[in-house]
Parts: sequence; structure tokens; C-alpha cells
Amino acid sequence: MEPVYRLTISCPDAVGIVAKVSQFLAQYNGTITEANHHADLNSGWFFMRNEIKADSIPFDLNTFCDAFNPIAQSLNMKWQITDSRIKPKVILMVSKQNHCLADLLNRWHNGELDCEICAVISNHNDLEEQVNWYGLHFHHVPVDPKNKQPHFDEVSKLIDQYQAQTIVLARYMQILPETVCKKYEGQIINIHHSFLPSFVGAKPYHQAYERGVKLIGATCHYVTEQLDAGPIIDQDVARISHRDTVEEMVRLGKDVERSVLARGLRWHLQDRVIVHGNKTIVFS
Repeated sequence: MEPVYRLTISCPDAVGIVAKVSQFLAQYNGTITEANHHADLNSGWFFMRNEIKADSIPFDLNTFCDAFNPIAQSLNMKWQITDSRIKPKVILMVSKQNHCLADLLNRWHNGELDCEICAVISNHNDLEEQVNWYGLHFHHVPVDPKNKQPHFDEVSKLIDQYQAQTIVLARYMQILPETVCKKYEGQIINIHHSFLPSFVGAKPYHQAYERGVKLIGATCHYVTEQLDAGPIIDQDVARISHRDTVEEMVRLGKDVERSVLARGLRWHLQDRVIVHGNKTIVFS
């Protein structure tokens, strides 16, 4: 795939934002290969994502930032630009269930996820052999139910050691403390086996079964200090009926979880997700 720069912007809505950005790029012969815009009329904010052919710009990203910054400041922009040739560093976290982990590792191995998976961290050692098959580092960090803080301290240490930009909770069945959530705000992605905000917390399929629901789903979202309430990246559902047992619901739900997490992670890695408050704008 041809290397591109990805420019993402959010700012108060105003006349001429697209024109100013486009004129800036045209001034340096920048070729836009993909352009997305969205104006939120309720909040009065504007969101934008452009892909620009990297070799069409006559300077590196640092020089680009220096040149673009006056425009960004004049429009009160929150913005970033990334280079598709620099693979984001990712850490996967898991407990005992392997369906999401196996799916992500397989997609990464096949080149579907454009990132560098640095390591897998788990509070159990059940999946070490599976991770080792991919030649990845596996860190078993046990949890003492009476004192979980040493576990979270070690997890934070490993994330910093690998300089990971994204942490994926691929059915990691521990609740991260507020300090970790704040330290890595906007970097931790979770898959919740429920169509949030319904059936938060543990055993959502059992809750759904008791309610006799006709749809079950999964939610990929950013982790915040408020449990299962972070900005939602992606969701999907599967239809069920009264004939389905809890076990059948779990099986169907796992299929949804895999696809939703992979899709949400891919969009995140491609800078297609812009967080605004507790909502997301996803240029999928």
C-alpha cells in the first residue's frame, strides 16, 4: 500500500475550514487520496480526516507541523498527523478466554492489522503456548485478589517498557483502576460482550437470557474510569430467539465480539476514530 500521511482535525465549526486545509496542501503539491468531513450541528464542532500521499509533500512531518501550526491555532484545532509507514505499537491483554486473542493474532499474522504487537500480558498462563507460536513475548502477571495493585503496577511498567501506544483488552477480566485509565486515556480499547449500555458488568448473556431479549451484541469502546461507559467505537448484534440457550447465546456472541473488536482496532490504528467528549466520530 502506498504510504500516506493521516491528518485528523476537530475544531469549532466555521466557514472555510476545508478550503484553508486544502489550500495549504495544494500550496505544497500535496495529493489528497481520501477526505472525510463531518459537522455536528448540535455541538457546533467540525471533524475532518485526510489521507495525503506521503511522497507528494516536500518535507517531513516535523516540518509539516511547523508549517501547519499557524492555521491550526487560528481555527482552535485539536489535530494530529501520522505516517502510515510507522507501525503503532500494541499490547494485548487477556485472561483465559482466547477467542478474541486468537482472532487478533491471526489477523495480525496475515497482515490485516497494520501494527507491531509488542507483547501479550495475562493474569493467567493458559494462553502462553498459543502466543509463543507467533513468536511474541508473553508476560504472566498474576493477580492477588486481596491486593491487586502490584499487578496493575507491573502492567503499567510493561506498557511503558514497550512504549505501546495502544492497549487492547481482548477479554481481560480485570477492572483497571482509575490511575491506569487516566494515564492511558484514549489508548485502551475494550471489547464488552454486550450491546452497551445494556447489561453492563459480568455475565451479560445470562442477564440477556433472563430478560428474553431477541438481539445480543458486542461493543468495542475506549476504557475510562467509569466501568463500561467509555466512548463507543463499534457495535454489532446477532438475532436470537427463545429457543437459544445461554450456551448458544455465548457461542453466537463470541462471533460478534471477534468481528467488532477487530474492526474497532483497525479503525483506531488507521486514525479513523476521533473522540469528542464521550462520543466518537468514526470515518470508517
